[in-house]
Amino acid sequence: MKYLSILGSTGSIGTQTLDVVRQHPESFGVVALVAHHNIDILEAQINEFNPLIAGIVDEQAYKVLAARYTGPTKLICGEAALIAAATIQEATMVITAIVGAVGIRPTVEAIKHKKTIGLANKETLVAGGPLITSLAKEYGISILPIDSEHSAIFQCLEGQDKSNVHSLILTASGGPLRNWPSEKIATATAADCLQHPTWNMGNKITIDSASLFNKGLEVIEAHWLFGVDYDHIDVVVHPQSIIHSMIRLQDGAILAQMGNPDMREPIQYALTYPRRLPLEMNHLDFKELLTLEFIPPRFDDFPALRLAYQVGKEGHFMPAVFNAANETAVYAFLEDAIKFGDIYKIVTAVLDQFNNTGDFTLDNLLANDQWARATAKELI
Repeated sequence: MKYLSILGSTGSIGTQTLDVVRQHPESFGVVALVAHHNIDILEAQINEFNPLIAGIVDEQAYKVLAARYTGPTKLICGEAALIAAATIQEATMVITAIVGAVGIRPTVEAIKHKKTIGLANKETLVAGGPLITSLAKEYGISILPIDSEHSAIFQCLEGQDKSNVHSLILTASGGPLRNWPSEKIATATAADCLQHPTWNMGNKITIDSASLFNKGLEVIEAHWLFGVDYDHIDVVVHPQSIIHSMIRLQDGAILAQMGNPDMREPIQYALTYPRRLPLEMNHLDFKELLTLEFIPPRFDDFPALRLAYQVGKEGHFMPAVFNAANETAVYAFLEDAIKFGDIYKIVTAVLDQFNNTGDFTLDNLLANDQWARATAKELI
């Protein structure tokens, strides 16, 4: 029996994690749930799964729920709820399904409390890769990837000697702007960018998919998860999102992991690893017509992907600044404060102003994250 703490339980990954739990009540229990502000969904989850604690990060939303909830689950307010859920004694696994750098500190605390990490919060490794990986090694805990691409690579690498592996190949859907002409891309609206062709994700990640910032973040995440240098991490656009990622072996053979674009598959594998349990969903059926396309990325039209490689290679605090500036710009775009093409311009301007020095500590990491957000806001 695994006891789960889910940070971000009302979002896309969180709700699908609970779908998996529903299918295997004999294998999983839920001891903590945390949401940002969606108290209606959270309250329904509390009533169904009876966690020991539930957190609401937004103070006003917390007050509303606290005023009407009378059950036994303890309610916790603010970012303290994330730490409480990450460190609760009864949890054996913490699912980090929140979006953004806010996931860094709870993940650090969960590792220090020797919790297995189900990682869906890619920003934690993008920004804090050196710190997170060293802590995981120090405390002897596993970080199991939930992102479909990283789960695919994780599965393909099983049983392989690392010396056999030549490179990793991350697939990208290409997003909703994949076929747009170059001159039109910068004018895309939020509504345009939120029309993802294959995946149902939160707004921030969907915008990042449209710009390929998301794939750039995943390249950096893959570097830290699998210890592969950037010159051996490739990206290919695969519009059908059936092959979730691949590895190329030294002899040229390629291993791929395939499945329909449904996050419950990689979520369940992280929860059950190394076992595999049945999963009720629409599985890939080769009796149906299946066409698979592979297209090189349009680096010039979606320059965030090339920038991610540059930032990753420079390392230190640059990926954290890259991520924080992008987060700030994306939320400004969603509020119609800037144009789509301005996201990349703001991120590059923030990076140009950054002095990439100092010891790589958690405090310095979070300070640089805040500096990048403040600097990006000044440019909006």
